[in-house]
Amino acid sequence: MGLSTGIVGLPNVGKSTIFNALTAAGALAANYPFATIEPNNGVVAVPDPRLKEIEKLIKTEKIVPAYLEIKDIAGLVAGASQGEGLGNKFLGHIRETDAILHVVRCFSNDDVVHVSGSVDPVRDIEIINLELALADLESAERQLEKNRRSASSSKDPEAGQRADLLAPIVEALQAGKWARTVMGGYDANMHRMARNFGLITTKPVLYVANVDEGNPTGEGNPYVAQVRDYAAAEGADVVVISGAIEAEISALENEAEKLDFLSSLGLEESGLAKLSHAAYQLLALQSYFTAGPKEIRAWTIPIGAKAPQAAGVIHTDFEKGFIRAEVYTLDDLKTYKGESAIRAAGKLRSEGKEYIVRDGDIMHFLFNV
Repeated sequence: MGLSTGIVGLPNVGKSTIFNALTAAGALAANYPFATIEPNNGVVAVPDPRLKEIEKLIKTEKIVPAYLEIKDIAGLVAGASQGEGLGNKFLGHIRETDAILHVVRCFSNDDVVHVSGSVDPVRDIEIINLELALADLESAERQLEKNRRSASSSKDPEAGQRADLLAPIVEALQAGKWARTVMGGYDANMHRMARNFGLITTKPVLYVANVDEGNPTGEGNPYVAQVRDYAAAEGADVVVISGAIEAEISALENEAEKLDFLSSLGLEESGLAKLSHAAYQLLALQSYFTAGPKEIRAWTIPIGAKAPQAAGVIHTDFEKGFIRAEVYTLDDLKTYKGESAIRAAGKLRSEGKEYIVRDGDIMHFLFNV
C-alpha cells in the first residue's frame, strides 16, 4: 500500500525547501507567496537500516525500500476557503492524501518575508486549520442534509448512521474545529464511514516545526515550545526539522558523509527518517520484508494486518489463494546466518490465515491461484 502525505502551511514557512531536500525533486523554492502553483509530487525511500542488515546475510541483486509519496501543496492564506490567494485550487489536492504534514515556521530571519509580517506559530497554525475547517463545512452540511432525507425515506439503511456521524462533525466545523476532534470515540466502522465523507479535517496531522540551522534540535526554541503545546492539546505529534540543514544533507552523495554531518550536529537521523517514522506511527503502519536472491523488499501494511492481507500488498492473487506463510525474524537471521540454517534449527514458523504480522517479520508466502 502507498503512503501519501501533503505538506501544507502558510507561504514562506519552508514547505518547498523541505520538500526539495527530502525528495531532491527540484521543486521551485522562492521567497514570495504562491511560488508553488501545481502540487509537486515526490516519491522518497523510507529509511530502514534493517534492509542492509538483511543484505549482509542474504545476498541479493537489489534492495527495494518502502516509499513515501509527498505532495508539496502551495501556501494557503486567510480566506483560502473562499478563494483568497489561490484558495480552492489547492484544497482539492489535500483531499487526495492520507495524512497532512503541517509545516510551521519556527525561526526568525529578516531576509525571508512572512506573509503576516511576523513569526507567530500558533496564529499561523490556526489560520490554516480554520481555512481547512471552513473548506469542509459546505460539503459536510450538504452531505448531512442529503443523508437525513435518505434516512427519512428508508431508501438507504446506512443513511441514518451517516447522518448521526455528520451532525457533530458539522457542529465542530461551524465552530472552526476539525472533524477529527469529535472522532475520538469512533469504532473502526464509524471511522470508515467518516473517511468516506471526503473531508480534509478527518485526516491525521503531523506538525513539522521548521527551525534554523543554528539550533537543529529546537531545544530552548520558544516557537517550537508553542507548537508542541498546541499539538499536545489536540493529541497531535511534532517533528522538528531544519529545512536548511536538510538541504545541505541532500547535496551530499556519500551516505557516510551524511552520517558524519548529522553526527557533527548532534543529530541521530535525518529529517526524512524522522518524518517517515512519525508518519508511519500516525497512520498505524508497519513494515515486513521479503528476501531472496532477486531482491530484498520492504512492504507497508497496517498494524494488526493478518498474513493474507500482508500477502495481498504484493499481489491480490497472493491474498485470494493464500495457503500459509513462512516467517522468521531478523534476530533469527543474525543468529543462524541464513535461511537454510533457520529452517534446519526449526525456527522457520509456518503461519496460517489468522496470523497477525509483526513489524520486521521476514516472510515467504505459499498460495494457489
